[in-house]
Amino acid sequence: MLRRLLAPASAPIKRWVLTAFPKPATGAIEYEHPAGDPGLFGPDTVTWRVHNDFCGMLAGGLCALYLQTLHPRALAGVWDHSNFREDLVGRLRRTTNFVGATTYAPTAAARGLIERVKQIHAHVRGVDESGQPYAADDPELLTWVHVSEMASFLAGFRAYGPIGVPDAAADAYFNETRRVAEALGARDVPGSVAALDAYVAGVVPTLAYTDRTRVVLEVLADLDLPVPLAGLSRDVFLHAGAYLLPPWAASLLRRTPADQVKARVAAATLRGMAPLFRAALTDGVAIRSCRRVGVDRQLLTAWPARFASPSAKRAG
Repeated sequence: MLRRLLAPASAPIKRWVLTAFPKPATGAIEYEHPAGDPGLFGPDTVTWRVHNDFCGMLAGGLCALYLQTLHPRALAGVWDHSNFREDLVGRLRRTTNFVGATTYAPTAAARGLIERVKQIHAHVRGVDESGQPYAADDPELLTWVHVSEMASFLAGFRAYGPIGVPDAAADAYFNETRRVAEALGARDVPGSVAALDAYVAGVVPTLAYTDRTRVVLEVLADLDLPVPLAGLSRDVFLHAGAYLLPPWAASLLRRTPADQVKARVAAATLRGMAPLFRAALTDGVAIRSCRRVGVDRQLLTAWPARFASPSAKRAG
């Protein structure tokens, strides 16, 4: 019944997603073969569920971009080795493709993608604004980038996803996803909420709002992110991503009380529209991967039995 009611919005949403986040032109991954291959995670993981929620992942990806502007050495790599001024949304797409592929692709394809990224990282080197050297394959930087993304994706799922997140599922998510960061070369990657909180507390004193932060935020504010439905503006996504920022990050990013109000309004708007996206996006890589391993796609709409918790409440 709900799908029939939401059907008029499905076509524009599908068109927009395929336009804003197109499949790679070459080297496309075959998600439905080989049959039975679970990939790096598999259908019984928290990761398969969290990464299947489009609104949570998009808002989380934008939140991660905000966070990554605060780490001078991580930001330097983007500043020196990308065309972010012209194609910041391209960076968001590449992050989306990498996370989607390492989550759902067959094992060999996922591992091959990790190796290709490692080869790219080996050539990304330089100095930051203060003259400190950086390298994209520095385990410390890899851990920060991973944590900023995974924490943001989970926050996005909590805010805009279809089900609440039990504490045990949140811990499992960080424990599961660190295997990708470690395969890239990260070390001492947090594997629980408590470990992540301790890690972040240690990193925050090293973060800073710099001139480069300001420039990237200005580019982000003008992000070319066309939207699929009347009444849904680009700013809704940007502010819904900013809504996920922890208080310390909002403070460092100099977000004003007016910004915070916009974020709360945007979060409520995106939360209300999230069912439209879930009804429309019925054949993504997660669904095709379910077919590969022979499970019903409805499995992704509930936690595995070991995490089920009637008292779980939505955060945010």
